[in-house]
Amino acid sequence: MRRRLLPGLPDDIARECLIRVPYRWFPTARSVCRRWKRELDSPYFHLIRKAAGLTRPVVAFTQAESAPATGSSAVKSVGGSTPSYRLSLFEPATGAWSLLPPVPGLPHGQPFFCRIAAAERELVVVGGWDPKTWAASDGVHVYDFATGSWRRGAPMPGPRRSFFACATASVGGRVAVVVAGGHDEEKNALRSAMAYDVASDTWAPLPDMATERDECRGVCLDGRFYVIGGYSTEAQGWFSRTAEALDLAAGQWGAVEEEKLDEGTCPRTCVVGGDGRLYMCRGDQGGQLAVLDAAGWRAVAEVPGDARVSPELVAWDGCLLLMGSETHGGAQTGYIMEAGTATWKKVEVPEEYSGNIHAGCCLEI
Repeated sequence: MRRRLLPGLPDDIARECLIRVPYRWFPTARSVCRRWKRELDSPYFHLIRKAAGLTRPVVAFTQAESAPATGSSAVKSVGGSTPSYRLSLFEPATGAWSLLPPVPGLPHGQPFFCRIAAAERELVVVGGWDPKTWAASDGVHVYDFATGSWRRGAPMPGPRRSFFACATASVGGRVAVVVAGGHDEEKNALRSAMAYDVASDTWAPLPDMATERDECRGVCLDGRFYVIGGYSTEAQGWFSRTAEALDLAAGQWGAVEEEKLDEGTCPRTCVVGGDGRLYMCRGDQGGQLAVLDAAGWRAVAEVPGDARVSPELVAWDGCLLLMGSETHGGAQTGYIMEAGTATWKKVEVPEEYSGNIHAGCCLEI
């Protein structure tokens, strides 16, 4: 006879209880018994949790352990040592901050400039620079919020690339992390692209882009993977105004889209908002939050003065989170803007979570 999820209760009622367990307790719940482990590992469990409106946004950042001294570089020596980076979490619903466990086998902390992407209940960390040698990495690490553990993924194939576009997408009906562009170890800008299937732990090549794009930005919108901005090997730091999009169903790149950005604009803050439109910080010293509509980029709100340096935008349904600082190397401050408003609400950022941020993404758990 099959054992029930909870003695004395029908399984559908017991499941209603289990889907209300906070995600932080998933690893503990899995350890109760084999039946609970199978239940929490089932994709169906997470689907009904989401359908019941019980999932919550969780924002992940690659972040320095503490804020460097004012005027210092984001990664170079601070007080005679290089800052260590780790993965921090912010829960907008509660305002709580926390840390993920360190990645096993990385004694010097998170790789500098790695990319992170949300893959349902998992967080994928791709590439970056070794904090000690500054050598580019092809490493992939995946954190499962259900098990509370890390696993090493298949390394990124091809030349070891840096500053590439990266975003989560559905490729062939499966969750994948798509990467494109960046530069190799000789500082040659790249056109190549590939997709990492998270469940099967495999990489597959994708068609090359039309142009080289170093320091480009990747976002997914309406079934397309957009690679925005960047620059060629010869341009070295002079950002292109163009973008191109890969139709993920057809597996083909569309025509290069001209004048997607202002001339010389770094695209690092481009995100897709909950309304399906592109947002970014732009203008003089990143002083405006702008949205892209049919008429072009339009200012939505001023960016607060204490968050204009090295800003990072993260979006989820109905909200934008802005993290930035007032000075180079200064402490991070945070603001949230809800959809349909042009008003920022300040986020309480504890001192231990005020270090420099390299990247961010949002999971729904």
